Amino acid sequence: MELDIFFSICQTVVDGYMPSERVMFENFFEQIELADRLGFGTAWVAESHLSTEVQKTNPGAVIPHFAGEIGLNTDILQLGHRVFARTKRIGIGSAIMNILCNGGPIAAAERIKTFLALHGLDPNETRTITVGFASGRFPFINIPYGIVPRDDFERANWPAVKNKIFEEATEIFLRLLKGEVLNSDMIAPRFIEGTQLEPRWRFPNLKIIPQESRMDLLRLSIGSHDPATQIFANTILPVGVFNLSITPGDEIEKTNERMREHYQGQWERRLMPRTVLVFINDDAAKAAEEARNALSNYWRALEGTLDEEKVRRATNNALVGDANAIVAQMRERFHSDDRLMLWFDFNNHDSKRVMKNMTDFMEKVAPEFVGSQAQGLTGSQKSL
Repeated sequence: MELDIFFSICQTVVDGYMPSERVMFENFFEQIELADRLGFGTAWVAESHLSTEVQKTNPGAVIPHFAGEIGLNTDILQLGHRVFARTKRIGIGSAIMNILCNGGPIAAAERIKTFLALHGLDPNETRTITVGFASGRFPFINIPYGIVPRDDFERANWPAVKNKIFEEATEIFLRLLKGEVLNSDMIAPRFIEGTQLEPRWRFPNLKIIPQESRMDLLRLSIGSHDPATQIFANTILPVGVFNLSITPGDEIEKTNERMREHYQGQWERRLMPRTVLVFINDDAAKAAEEARNALSNYWRALEGTLDEEKVRRATNNALVGDANAIVAQMRERFHSDDRLMLWFDFNNHDSKRVMKNMTDFMEKVAPEFVGSQAQGLTGSQKSL
């Protein structure tokens, strides 16, 4: 089993307290430096764009009850340079990069190439960046970039159209990363019920630069559970699957089965890392209380009401209790070849407590699955 770590950098109110942006980033860096020392394999960082506070002033706000900013990381590539400068072994991952906004798939691919060129200037560099990419969680992030229905047909079929837009973006993004010279006439047409969609991106021959980037330092993971899109991506480059903690177990197994057939390479379960919340406390009852409070606050903030069923499901998907209880939960729920993105900073601004929980997990739980922290580090550093 491989152990990664997930960071949200979520600037929201917890128990009446909301840290400044500076404090949020300071907390993140001291936690990721500890994660590096403890032996976590990859640090996955949530991405968001545009103020969630300001979107509440617009008609049809998607998260009108959320106080604060759902995430402060807007650019994994800038953040990644700082992380690599302050750590020695840990990898970095985007969770996840929106390839529709901020210039779309062409700009995203070129930024990645630039990052790899700079990150790989040291010929001895081996630490990888895993780019999890998708179409974004909230529509308000994509609207300023023209990702809106353009006619009555698109309005009537918008969910399907959005998926086709992401598929088009995926093709452009991956083919440019692959090093192709490309123009929009070379991109496959997209259809919905026999109707051909007008392409979102029109462009003449182009090729992104730099051209000598260290592609060996890049891994890719698609944030889509649409089987056709997963399969299509792997006709271009090897692309894993980004998975959230709320994904049902049967869907995870179906994805593993499907990708064994369609992945461009040898599929392994580690190519679909699984996000899981962690609430560890020597007092199991306190761990359960912390989990319920955090999840209740989160769903209340996100939706404005407390959905007991969502809290129950999320708690069941989390690792909750003392070290022994968490060991038992992991043995029951996870395959020995799974790769976990462990989420400790969920709804918690007490950085010292977050770091204690990280340490307790790696000292008391991890050895049951990786033999030792050193062995866990070696396993987690394997390339995708």
